[in-house]
Amino acid sequence: MIRHADKPVVMILAGHDPSGGAGLVADAEAVRGCGGWPVTVPTAMTVQSTREVASVEPCSGDFIRRAARVLFDDFRIAAIKVGLIPNLDVLEAVIDVARMSPGTPLIVDPVIRSGGGAELSTPGLLEPIRHRLFPLVDILTPNRHELARLTSLTEVDDVSRVVEVMSLGCAAVLVTGTDPLDDESTTGNVVHTLHTPELNRQWQWPRLPAHYHGSGCTLASALATRLAAGEGLATACAQAQRFTWDTLDNGLALGQGQYLPDRVWRAPDFDATLE
Repeated sequence: MIRHADKPVVMILAGHDPSGGAGLVADAEAVRGCGGWPVTVPTAMTVQSTREVASVEPCSGDFIRRAARVLFDDFRIAAIKVGLIPNLDVLEAVIDVARMSPGTPLIVDPVIRSGGGAELSTPGLLEPIRHRLFPLVDILTPNRHELARLTSLTEVDDVSRVVEVMSLGCAAVLVTGTDPLDDESTTGNVVHTLHTPELNRQWQWPRLPAHYHGSGCTLASALATRLAAGEGLATACAQAQRFTWDTLDNGLALGQGQYLPDRVWRAPDFDATLE
């Protein structure tokens, strides 16, 4: 038996998307694709497809805590990635899990609504997330719509919103530009911007023509894995973006709605000549 003690283990707390486009499946595939090993704790079960989210059924906070403790006892967790937080009970559990492993990088993808527009969290959850979870976060990965909803500011630019988020305790914010705001063009390059107290950095990627289900999950989990592997923040952000863009460029139209990122597109084809 071969042991790989150097393979980084990433704990994922997220909802289960049965279409495989987003949620736990997407996260686990991204972690493996970026050289890590995923261990998963569901925060919710969902009824959804590539077209819509029909319902979200939160897991209990007690279940989440118990599942995480068993994994902490068994693995050396090198990063924690958080996705869907559907209600306050789950938020309390996520906070407790983060505190079980102080010093472990916490990467949060603030999943507020689906790509189809369905609300995924209960009303009133944003303020507890802002004031209780943000102080624990090493890097937040909102798209521009999510960033706007996570701040109390109106009629301001992204930089002002990022300043407010970081004033609440987030150590860094990677703002993704995949989803343009309502009055912006859908042509041209996609711009992602990293903000930290020490630096601001931007990357530009060619905008792809399709609409994708799970690009945010893919990016956040890829970033978590590269941080778990010991890369610096800017390098990890760049590596995660490269991986994510490639998965989108090789996306698959398997369902009737959004394209699915192919996170294992580099895997070799089976040799049909073998017997």
